[in-house]
Amino acid sequence: MTAILYGLAAFLVANILLGLLRVARGPDLADRMVAAQLFGTMGVAILLLLAEAAATPGLTDAAVLFAVLGALALLAFVDRVWDRLAAGRQSEREP
Repeated sequence: MTAILYGLAAFLVANILLGLLRVARGPDLADRMVAAQLFGTMGVAILLLLAEAAATPGLTDAAVLFAVLGALALLAFVDRVWDRLAAGRQSEREP
């Protein structure tokens, strides 16, 4: 069973490497943020698989921490983009 879990973790690492291509080619900030969210989600999944395979509960705690940090990063990104959009709309209205 542990071999299957390690194999799934390796598959997820390969998906992260493919996600790096999206970060490099992403024409938009939103595309890059989606790829960063992919990294966070895959990182949490990898940690959970390794925690189960190695019977290490500390990795589960680290996975929860990464999930919270990923959500906070997304909120910070949305706040930053929202401010830019609001500033752009306000400058369009002024003559």
